[in-house]
Amino acid sequence: MNRQGLTIFAVIAVLAVGALVLSSSAYTIDEAEQGIIVQLGAPVGGPITEPGLHFKMPFIQEVRRFDKRLLSWDGDPNQIPTRGEQFISVDTTARWRIIDPLTFLKSVQNERGATLRLNDILDSVVRDHISAADLVEIVRSKDWEVSAEDLARAAAVSEGDTEILTKRIASGRQELVKSILKKASVQMPDYGIELVDIRIKRIDYVEAVQQRVFDRMIAERQRIAEQFRSEGQGRAAEIDGNTERELAQITSEARRQAELVRGEADAEATRIYNEAFGADPEFFSFFRSLESYSRSIGDKTTLFLGPESDYVRYLRDSSPSSDD
Repeated sequence: MNRQGLTIFAVIAVLAVGALVLSSSAYTIDEAEQGIIVQLGAPVGGPITEPGLHFKMPFIQEVRRFDKRLLSWDGDPNQIPTRGEQFISVDTTARWRIIDPLTFLKSVQNERGATLRLNDILDSVVRDHISAADLVEIVRSKDWEVSAEDLARAAAVSEGDTEILTKRIASGRQELVKSILKKASVQMPDYGIELVDIRIKRIDYVEAVQQRVFDRMIAERQRIAEQFRSEGQGRAAEIDGNTERELAQITSEARRQAELVRGEADAEATRIYNEAFGADPEFFSFFRSLESYSRSIGDKTTLFLGPESDYVRYLRDSSPSSDD
């Protein structure tokens, strides 16, 4: 290889090494990040919070990056007794952020380590405050106005729940949460953390108590349903009674009208009969005999009449004489 080739090779090697050194020493910090330079496992210098291009010593230093944004913590539901020995399941959540990356790195290393530490601190503080408070202070806010509908719904679940709604409260849930946040925040600077907010996400009775509550709710719903059925049956019986009474009145009135009409018809018939009898007594007697025969004799009846019977005698006497 000649001198010119060696020169070109040397230049390329220098450029390659320079590029490698530059790439190993230059780094960028995003707006949502902050960093700490670590040399041989130990932090060097202060936190890097400004976004943009930065430099470090190549090969022996590295950048540990941490999030600047709000981070969430969700605790596991815990069964905690209140001051009144009522066991409830409390589920809490919190928001936090890293405000001192150097302290954070030295104390908990990373977000997973911070989550474990928050579990210990927040669960303990929440348990202490819940166990020292009455149930009414945990579930109600001081400015919560209780409606009649709320009272009715609570009475359907449990008699004790109406006391929760009507009992006067000293501070309420908001003040309880503020106290938890204040107590837990005292330890946060030791880990480079700021606890921004904490909330009680859900409160339930424990499973054994829940089942009793559900049983009471079912029994209450069944009682209400039975009451509605009883009222409906009573109303149906009342309607049936009114209908039968009206039907009896209508039937009675119809019968009375029919009797009146029948009586008037009989009277009119009697009058006509009397008039006919007075005009021609003999014909009236004959006519009544015919009516009697028509009622007593069927279509296929053969009637034998003697010469002295009324019918034959009337026909004989009423026939014209031979002289005429």
